[in-house]
Amino acid sequence: MRQVSDKEIEIRLRLDNPWWQAGQGIDADYREFPRRAYLPDFSRLVSEMGVNRAVVLLGPRRVGKTIMVYHAIQWLMDEAGISGRDILYLSLETPIYSGLALETLVRRFQGMFDRPGRTPLYVFFDEIQYLKEWEIHLKSLVDTFRDIQFVATGSAAAALKAKSVESGAGRFTEFQLPPLTFAEYLRFVEREDDLIVERGEVGEAGRFSTHDIIGLNEEFIRYLNFGGFPEAVFSERIQANPRRYIKSDIIDKVLLRDLPILYGISDIQELNSLFNTLAYNTGQEVSLAGLAQTSHVAKNTLVRYVEYLEAAFLIKRVRRIDADARHFKRMTTFKLYLTNPTMRAALFGPIAEHNEAMGPLAETAVFSQWLHNSAYIQSLHYARWNRGEVDLVSLEPGTQRPRFAIEVKWSDRTVEDSRLLRQLAAFAKRHTLSRTPLATTCTYTGCIKVDDVEIELTPTALHCYTVARNTLERQRLL
Repeated sequence: MRQVSDKEIEIRLRLDNPWWQAGQGIDADYREFPRRAYLPDFSRLVSEMGVNRAVVLLGPRRVGKTIMVYHAIQWLMDEAGISGRDILYLSLETPIYSGLALETLVRRFQGMFDRPGRTPLYVFFDEIQYLKEWEIHLKSLVDTFRDIQFVATGSAAAALKAKSVESGAGRFTEFQLPPLTFAEYLRFVEREDDLIVERGEVGEAGRFSTHDIIGLNEEFIRYLNFGGFPEAVFSERIQANPRRYIKSDIIDKVLLRDLPILYGISDIQELNSLFNTLAYNTGQEVSLAGLAQTSHVAKNTLVRYVEYLEAAFLIKRVRRIDADARHFKRMTTFKLYLTNPTMRAALFGPIAEHNEAMGPLAETAVFSQWLHNSAYIQSLHYARWNRGEVDLVSLEPGTQRPRFAIEVKWSDRTVEDSRLLRQLAAFAKRHTLSRTPLATTCTYTGCIKVDDVEIELTPTALHCYTVARNTLERQRLL
């Protein structure tokens, strides 16, 4: 049987790496695409050659991992002064590379150009999860080639997450790329300067405001419907039929291909039906018993399915605490959020400002702004007791004491009826919070006193923007 020739492999390598030619960079389409806000942090991590660790870029499908890799390659050439001939990009989905050992490709790259000894090289493996036992191969490459910085990306996070922990201890540094945040979305559509007024420093209360809350809310609803995926932001074709693009090209590929292949799931429709149920109920409390009853799936199977969906970055579970901030021993009841509110619109249709789904979706959007901040995302819980509930509570990692509490509302009714915030006030009274408790509104900014507790009020859209900006900038200060 005819085998792929060395000449064919070299032709493909040169096609995939146009920067090997003098004066060339990444393709114009990639060069002109807006940069993710996480690019500077990712590029600096990639350029750290002193640490003998591969960088593993994790994230859901279509959040821009491949584009960010190309932008990082351009950054290495423009900002770090790296020669294009010292950078190799390989997409492991490319059929011509199928069956070829990574080490063989790396050694071929080393021998293609004359370089001084110990010249630092950069090798990018895109969609590495399609290589069987990728973690063993990557760890071996890191140990063998000390003068090469290896970077890997992958969408099937379930496999990547588990195996990077098991086999890559001390050899892999993970970098999470979340869906597009609201702050990034406004930057992409060039509305940030029109809608956001900035005062003060990172984390300072009231740092951001707006002179046009109506315009900001209009963009927020577009963000909920189309803004979670970078490509959808600029494509009228995708916005006209989000179900075809987002559901078929993103959700279905994870549910119907990635997860079944990785975990040997035989009943694909059962998994798909469960995800549809969870997506429709984003922002709601669910129980394993209730899910088992409505889906007719055994509890032990449900537990596995929910874990798979969470590992694949489709959903995120949030644990419950009581009024005293005590944990429950078993996670049989939990709150569940889509990691990207746009997925709900793709499954069940775009929403309007007064749609009944706006409340849960607004809460989902608030939660999703924290996804890149691993320190805070793990601290987030919801509180529920016999007479009340608070949507989001952050606990101090050491003491497990509440540090802030948030109630998410897509309404201004709380301004007239403070009773709607009594549960938040009761929780704040019970604990010494490090920040004033906050309730979001539709349009109103200000403060209100409820049972002698001062509560800050801010529009949901502005709060989403603030969390996204502060989260990113705090990360850069670490």
